[in-house]
Amino acid sequence: MTSWQQDWAENKYWVMAHSQQHYNQIRQLAKNNDWTVDKATEFNRLLAEAEQQVPTVKTLTTAYQHIWGYFKKIATLEEKEAYLNRLAQLSSGHDQLGPFLKGLTVKYQVAYLLQSRLIRELDDSTGFSDLTPQ
Repeated sequence: MTSWQQDWAENKYWVMAHSQQHYNQIRQLAKNNDWTVDKATEFNRLLAEAEQQVPTVKTLTTAYQHIWGYFKKIATLEEKEAYLNRLAQLSSGHDQLGPFLKGLTVKYQVAYLLQSRLIRELDDSTGFSDLTPQ
């Protein structure tokens, strides 16, 4: 994996959580794996812009659903129920789903997600500790 591919992989869900528009623009930059200095400059500009965007329930839901895809076949029934409950309760200022997904990432050691900026930056003080690890 090249440096820009690693940068994109690390930031992909974080950007998605902040702005679908910026996510789509960066996807277009990365299209065909043809990276240039100009594209790198544009990538960094889009990341900086995305950082100014406050995640919404809609953007968080989209990002979290993508992350959940890594667990849907391996999660326990209790974890699936907890995911659905937290998804239904997700609102501005009330996010127990992100920390829960971070807990699943650590529990199941999903390497790709462990490198994800969104997962790394999530507060892990809530959301997962009320489930007994299997």
